[in-house]
This record gives sequence, C-alpha cells and structure tokens, in this order.
Amino acid sequence: MIDIKLLEKKSENNEPSYLDAYRANLVNRSADTSVLDKILELNKKRKELIFSAESEKSKQNKASQELGKLKREGKDTSVLQAELGKISAEVKEMEKKAGDVDAEVYNLLLTIPNMHHSSVPVGSSAEGNQVVKTVGSKPSLSFKAKEHWELGEKLGIIDFERAGKVTGARFAFLKGHGARLERALIQFMMDMHSEVHGYTEMIPPFIVNTNSLIGTGNLPKFKDDLFHLSGQDYFLIPTAEVPVTNYFNNETLNESDLPKMFCAYSPCFRSEAGSHGRDTKGLIRQHQFNKVELMIFAPPTRSHELHEKLTSDAEKILTELELPFRRMLLCTGDMGFGSAKTYDLEVWLPGQNEFREISSCSNFEDFQARRANIRYKAANGKPQFVHTLNGSGLAVGRTLIAVLENYQNEDGSVRVPKVLQKYMSGVTELKIP
Repeated sequence: MIDIKLLEKKSENNEPSYLDAYRANLVNRSADTSVLDKILELNKKRKELIFSAESEKSKQNKASQELGKLKREGKDTSVLQAELGKISAEVKEMEKKAGDVDAEVYNLLLTIPNMHHSSVPVGSSAEGNQVVKTVGSKPSLSFKAKEHWELGEKLGIIDFERAGKVTGARFAFLKGHGARLERALIQFMMDMHSEVHGYTEMIPPFIVNTNSLIGTGNLPKFKDDLFHLSGQDYFLIPTAEVPVTNYFNNETLNESDLPKMFCAYSPCFRSEAGSHGRDTKGLIRQHQFNKVELMIFAPPTRSHELHEKLTSDAEKILTELELPFRRMLLCTGDMGFGSAKTYDLEVWLPGQNEFREISSCSNFEDFQARRANIRYKAANGKPQFVHTLNGSGLAVGRTLIAVLENYQNEDGSVRVPKVLQKYMSGVTELKIP
C-alpha cells in the first residue's frame, strides 16, 4: 500500500514531488492515473469533516461548561440543553461521514500498485524486459524433442484423461516414477534452501482468510484468480507467499532479529482467470500445483542486497539440476502489482523450443508490510515497516517439465539428474514400460 502522506507531501527545493513521481509510475505501468485525484480529493474531504467535527466538539465543551454553571445557579437550561443535543447529533454525523470517507480512501489505496524501483527499465510489455544473464547450454539433441506431456503419457507417469474425469480440465494425476520425481524435487529444494542457504523450513496452512490476502495484495484486485470456499471467510492459497507473509501480521519485530528467512512447501490453487486457450495441454498452467517458496523479511537498508541473494538461491536449484536458464529483469509494464523490482528466471524447454518462466523473485519493499502492518523496532528509533521479498524456489511442476524435456532420450525415456538420484532410491532413468 502506498503511504497517503507521501502522496500529499509538497515538493522541496524544486525537486519533483512524490505525487509527480508516483503519477509517472502509474503511466509507466500502463495504469489509470485518475484514481490519484480521487484519492486526494476524498482525503481532503475527510480532513475537512474531521476539522469541522473538532470545531463542533469545542463548541460542545464550552456549552457543557455553561450548562453546569446555569444548573449550579438554578437557572433554566432547556434552551442550552436543546442546543447541546443538536451539536452532539451534528458531531456524530460528521464523524460518521469522516469514517465513511476514510474507508473509501483506504479501499482505493488498496487498488493502486507499488512504486517501481529506479533500476527497473520502463516498458509497456514483456518486450521491454532485459536479459541479465544466461546460464548453461541448451541440450544438443539429434532428434525432434518431445513435449513433457508426450513424454509423461508415453512413460505412463502423467494421466490427464482420468484427472479430467475425476475433477476437470487443468488437473493431472502423477503416478509411479512421476509422483516420485515430483516428491524428489520438493525434497531436494527444501533440503538445499534450509541446509545450504539458511532458510527456516516451513509448511504453512493451505487455507487463508480475507485479511491475509489483502495483506499480500491479492485482494481486492485479483479476486477472480482465487478459489473461495463457499459460506466461509476462507480461500485456498494461490502461493505460500500469502500465509508466510502474514505469519508476522500486526507484529513488531526487533531489528536484531532481521532478516527472517523462510522456505515453505505448499500446493497452490489458482483459477487461471483470463488464461483461456493458453497452455491448454500439459502441466504448464494447472489449477493445482506444488511450489517451494522463499520468503525474506528484511530491514529496508538490506532489502535489495537480499533480493539478489534470494534470486541467486533460486538459481542454484537450476544450476544443480544442470538446467539451462536465464535471468530476466522485468520492466514496469510486466511487473506484478505489488512489486518494486522483479527478476524472472526462465528455464529452457526443448519441447517448446523456448524459455518459460519457472520462478519470479520480487522485492515488495514496504508495500505488503504496510498492508499487513508488519514493523520492526530499531535499537534507537521508532517502529518502521519491514521490507518483504519472495520468490519461487522453484515451481515444482514446471521443474518437473524442464527435467523431462531436457533429459529426454530419443525413445522417450528420461534420464534422472544426478542430484535427484539419491531421492529416487538410485533410479537413474525413467524407462518406457
């Protein structure tokens, strides 16, 4: 959430105001700027109502003192009491109106995106993203590469047809070595992040409430992407980011305890609203998928340094799996709603002959912490909002896809990456049954 005080702050020393910079930010994000004028107009109205209410309260206090004096003198107080009743009613009405306007301002602030960091390139679409680096070599195949769903069905480890019968489209059964490989990837990722990278392992609730989704920025803007449990204030999580971010909501941490770093396994549930016709085959865009999430609560002075660490930690999984990938710095028009800066990791898929996103690593600065009210207290100073960072480390289903496609043999069998073999009881190859 953007601080309303910053939007109202006047420019100093002929420097552009925060409002001017934020308006440019909205233009860079291809977002509507008119909402800013509405927010400021309403907040001005809210302040006027509060001022009027305080003025009337002052009159009320003076009248109350006069009433007491008249009573002590035994004089008639009926006129003054009637006036006091009228003032009291006016104060209550003004306070109610101010509260209503305040709620309207708050709800509008929930709908506007974060301010992008100065290092983020300006662009209107994915075409404006920048390749930061490319790691690894694409496999040199002497045959036409198969897509993961072809390999999965040939190996008998993925069943889309029966999942469609049991549930519907965009679901799958993983079985046999497919299920074992998925589990191996989860175990490998969690071990790497907890034992090598220093994150505290966590398995969060897979159901959250409205307040938690507001805290991370999923609500109200992305309501259509969520699965809501009818009759309850419960939603299935779209990512472990939601429960883990809210682990500290409405709390004040000690600066000496920062950074706090967690790695969390969870299934993720997304309605995929607006994705009709995209990636209809295979595991790329499922309603349910597994993911290992990295989460850092950072002091503001270190958040961009830790953003680089988090991204590198996610990259290490791809490096250990010997999967070719590239890091992309997203432009303003392709960044997420709450992000100040985002790196996407894209893995090479031979079957699709292109790079596809496998992780998105973002620094939200204080955007989420302000919504979820997560602060830290410095040794000498007042409480401030922490910075929150998160990224996939990695999306497990997409990593499974990458392994199948990059390690495939001409006959459709698939080699098991060396780092996963110990999690597969020594299995080195998935063979055609």
